Amino acid sequence: MDIVFSPRATPPAGHYSQAVRANGFLFVSGQLGFLSRHGSGAPARLADGIAAQTEAALASLGAILEAAGAGPGAVASVTVYVADIAHWPEVNRAYERYFGAHRPARTVVPCGALHYGALVEISAIAVA
Repeated sequence: MDIVFSPRATPPAGHYSQAVRANGFLFVSGQLGFLSRHGSGAPARLADGIAAQTEAALASLGAILEAAGAGPGAVASVTVYVADIAHWPEVNRAYERYFGAHRPARTVVPCGALHYGALVEISAIAVA
């Protein structure tokens, strides 16, 4: 197994890795909609609103995929946790923009409150 890390994605806030590569697969931990730190050393903060948080979570996912030598087209499965299913149309629009014609398997989990007050969390499994 190999640990995959991207400085362009939100760093882990606990005892876990951004992603682990094992047996040809990349398992990406759940990504929240944090804005980039831009090297300032300031703590990351959540983007404002569900659309912006979804785009930020997908940007972190993309940075981790890139660090593993993969891209969105390598994603086989995605799990989307959403704090309120009423936000789903906005989440889905951002998701469609990110993946384009690629359609990985997907599970949507309405779950109520997420850590740090996030509105969405996205994890993925990719071929790497």
